[in-house]
Amino acid sequence: MIGLPPGTKVHLATQPVSMRYGFDGLAAMVGPVFRADPYSGHLFVFRSKRGDYLKALLWDGSGLCLFAKRLESGRFVWPPVVDGGMEMTPGQLALLIEGIGWRRTVAPPQGRVPMQL
Repeated sequence: MIGLPPGTKVHLATQPVSMRYGFDGLAAMVGPVFRADPYSGHLFVFRSKRGDYLKALLWDGSGLCLFAKRLESGRFVWPPVVDGGMEMTPGQLALLIEGIGWRRTVAPPQGRVPMQL
């Protein structure tokens, strides 16, 4: 998992993007898709057409970082394909990267507080 600095927003593109894009191609996509600056320090995640491959772009202050992951079997759990993008939490990103359904994950109910007798 990528360790993100506090305050980093995670932007997820819901429209598939060609995975042939590298640093410059994905940085050029950030403006039209997210209406954001690729050098803002936020993380921008892009999906492949089949949904089994993702690339993430991050400016770390000294250069652009490009992360990629491909699942050998199955697909990532993606939101519906619509124009633009959406924001997600770093916790949801961790679940997405692991291939777990991040949309329906809820916090477990609070346990009972033990009572002294």
